[in-house]
Amino acid sequence: MGDGGSLGDLVVAARDRAFVGRAAERAMFRSALAGDPHGSPVLYLHGPGGIGKSTLLRRFALEAREAGRLVVEIDGRTVPATPDDFEQAAGKAIGEPGSVLLVDAFEHCQGLEHWLWEHFLPRLPLGTVAVVAARSAPDPRWVADPGWADLMHVVPLRNLARGDAATFLRVRGVPNGAHHALLSFTGGNPLALSLAAAVVVRQDADGTARAADWAPGRDVIATLLPRLVGDPPSPAHRTALEVCAQADVTSEALLRAMMGERAPELFAWLRTQPFIESTAAGLFPHDVVREVLAADLRWRDPDGFAALRRRMYEYLLGRVREASAAQMLPAMQALVYLHRTLGHLAQAFEWHSYGLVRELPCTPADEKRVVELVHETEGPESAALARLWLDRQPEAFVVYRSTGTDDIVAFSAWLQLAEREGEDVDPVVAAAWAHVRTAEPLRAGERVAVARFHVDPQAYQRPSAAMNLVQWRVIGEIVRSDDLAWSFVVMRDDGFWDDYLERSDMLPTDAGPVVGDHGYRLFAHDWRTRPALAWMVEKNKALLAGAGIDVGAGTHVAVGTHAAAGPHAVAAAGAVAPPPSDGTPREGTDYVVLSRREFDTAVRDALRALWWPNELAANPLSRSRLVAAHGQSLHDVLLCAIDTVPAERGGEKRHRVVTTTYSKAAPTQEAVARRLGMSFSTYRRHLTAAVKRVSDVLWSHELSGEPMVPVGRDLSADQRDGRPPDGPGPVDGQ
Repeated sequence: MGDGGSLGDLVVAARDRAFVGRAAERAMFRSALAGDPHGSPVLYLHGPGGIGKSTLLRRFALEAREAGRLVVEIDGRTVPATPDDFEQAAGKAIGEPGSVLLVDAFEHCQGLEHWLWEHFLPRLPLGTVAVVAARSAPDPRWVADPGWADLMHVVPLRNLARGDAATFLRVRGVPNGAHHALLSFTGGNPLALSLAAAVVVRQDADGTARAADWAPGRDVIATLLPRLVGDPPSPAHRTALEVCAQADVTSEALLRAMMGERAPELFAWLRTQPFIESTAAGLFPHDVVREVLAADLRWRDPDGFAALRRRMYEYLLGRVREASAAQMLPAMQALVYLHRTLGHLAQAFEWHSYGLVRELPCTPADEKRVVELVHETEGPESAALARLWLDRQPEAFVVYRSTGTDDIVAFSAWLQLAEREGEDVDPVVAAAWAHVRTAEPLRAGERVAVARFHVDPQAYQRPSAAMNLVQWRVIGEIVRSDDLAWSFVVMRDDGFWDDYLERSDMLPTDAGPVVGDHGYRLFAHDWRTRPALAWMVEKNKALLAGAGIDVGAGTHVAVGTHAAAGPHAVAAAGAVAPPPSDGTPREGTDYVVLSRREFDTAVRDALRALWWPNELAANPLSRSRLVAAHGQSLHDVLLCAIDTVPAERGGEKRHRVVTTTYSKAAPTQEAVARRLGMSFSTYRRHLTAAVKRVSDVLWSHELSGEPMVPVGRDLSADQRDGRPPDGPGPVDGQ
């Protein structure tokens, strides 16, 4: 350092080298310095703590001094908030034309706002430039005041643009491998960038850095938290912030579901915070605020963090079920957002592409473009099939339009099919039907859905803005369905989505249909084996557990009356629990779906255990739709079926055989035959026919979904008499 220099000069030089971005704000200031008639002599900068207001004011001061202007700087944190003290701090700026007045941290002088606009600023000489920086925006009265309209420019200061933030990291010497992690955490917040960069550079110097998987440590979080959010007025306000940090967008309805009747007050407080942005859908925090609040809660109170995530997921899943058709996709986006950093889902979606496309129903005017998109990506044969399905199910198609150009850039189709529909014309749909018939046929009232097309020519079946919406629609349609037996997702057979779909329990089928020059793969799921709501909860728990978040065993989903409708819906879904000892499944447990062979075996086992409640409870029929959908016990259902035996020819003898065998609990079948006065072969013939009749009746009701109705029997009396007999247990044999 030469003569006449100082440490301050070195500090200024270092800050100058590290300064990046803010081109628009600097252009406004230079315009004011130059006296541009289109410029504004008063600039009002506002933004949350750490956004770079003080850094920008220092840059303004440097440029003003280089231009030969007198610079007067006021720090609201050190000046008493009185008119006299403020004027004294302003010094020569009041009387010297051409001076530059820079006021930082004006939020500490907020009581002077009226005086500032009405009495102080109007007294500044022409040619003076004034810049006021504060956390909060100015009172709307001054923005609307026609006197200030042409003299003041209000500038909300945002995070650094991604390119500027990356330049900042390079200037600070951060290894390239750490850039993505730091940019994702900070969102371009200058203070967070500075702290994180310092930590990574230090770790890189001492050899402890693992750049690619960098995460903020407690020192970074502890420094950022008070600077970014301050000290909330109460624990409830802190919780409201933590809710807002987890949610994609926070509405008052979400806050009410999470926090009760204080929601309006807390929502009003949130919207006034400088680090919270407002949209038509609600509120959201700046990225770094979101990350810091989440990291702090997870470290400070892991159980509270898990409980918050669980309750929010339950509420948002219920919203997907109950939302109108037009609101289903936003509801799915809010739900999926909770998983944006978890496991395989972190790579499955294009998380930074919100708002680039919008979904709309496919109108007749759109159909030509839809067919063209298929032709471009899958060839003329697929285009002809798309045309066929447009004619048959136009309501199944949606298009995705660019929000910038309004052009159709992608489309998808969710076909809903009755028995064998389309298998004669579409090889892909035919493969789906073949799988259904082989694995587990449809029952009355059930249907199949096929995600037949998802076409985005620019990123064909790869993560993109449009593919985000396609996937969210598929999941939403599944969650909202009450009669869906099978769903199929059709993908180009190149393996890209195999792992993701298999982790989602969409298992590959053996079929490999070919259309034109392209082979396709079908991924299938039978929703009767595990209803969609229970499946969603299970996947949420698995993702959280994989991220080291223990949500506990109490997860359930309360989704209102809508969710209780339909044969596959559940009113509450969660950890699978065994049914009570009386054989009646609990509300909300999953239906077991059996093949006919498995069903017949379960019927025989249940008849042998008719008067042993614990064994009935373990029988898979107690969890079947036949029993669980109608609030009956397996014991009662079996008695109803037995009472249908006399209705067939020769049924009276068979009825006596089956009731004596399974209701009176003789120790052996030979003893039952002797009691009935029959040869053992005749007895066995009647018993086999009776059991077949019972199984046929029960299977018919399982397929149709109709409840078993008692036939001339006082069930309550039977139940009173239905005490297990003294004896060795169920009859052996048939």
